[in-house]
Amino acid sequence: MKFINKIEEFDILSKSPDKIYYKGNLELLKKKKIAIIGSRKMSIYTRNCIFELAKLCKNAGICVVSGGALGVDIAAANAAFPSTIAVFANGLDEIYPKSNKKYIEAIYQEALALSEHDGNYKPKPYDFLLRNRLIVALSEVVVIAQADIQSGSMQSARLALDMKKPVYVLPQRIKESEGTNLLLSQKQANLLHDFSHFVSKFGELNKEPYDELLEFLKIEDNLEKILTKFGDKIYEYELEGLVEICGLKVRSRI
Repeated sequence: MKFINKIEEFDILSKSPDKIYYKGNLELLKKKKIAIIGSRKMSIYTRNCIFELAKLCKNAGICVVSGGALGVDIAAANAAFPSTIAVFANGLDEIYPKSNKKYIEAIYQEALALSEHDGNYKPKPYDFLLRNRLIVALSEVVVIAQADIQSGSMQSARLALDMKKPVYVLPQRIKESEGTNLLLSQKQANLLHDFSHFVSKFGELNKEPYDELLEFLKIEDNLEKILTKFGDKIYEYELEGLVEICGLKVRSRI
């Protein structure tokens, strides 16, 4: 398996990996990087916020870093695709979680996957916590979209604070994301309420290009008609997280 010996951002760690195994495009390491991480069981509100934020990052030339896990992580990766880096606790020949298989394989091909473990290594519970230090070290800023108090994302927040990395959280209702609300109450995180202003600190915002397929979805949601007009392009949009296909209906996620 391909590997590199050094990633500069990992120099901040007291114990950095001897090797980093990878699949995909190493050029993404040269971009500004923002981590977007959080709960595996996110609310619809959180999902919508993530798509908007990650897409703005992508359009501004920023790479979104996550753990490729269920929920917030893979949603952010999909919205930013292919401008995304996923850091895994397992070896890269071992797809985990299996339910994200098609998205992870797309990351292997067109984005970037990293791991400190070779081949078919199967992760132990503590490997996920160790993986979090790499996500935080790699990123300039850490956005925690939604998190419970006893969660890996809260451990990532502590790591970020130890590394002097800014932590941002979304506005959330009481009891819906108690971890991020606690960070706010303790003044350990910044409130992220203006996505465009936030992204403009790290990259140059670009005007959204006209997209014929997404415009067509405003007047037509029938899958067969969309396939007739645009062919398999609709499935590429689904992979990128731009649309959702439910039976014979298609809806935009933007």
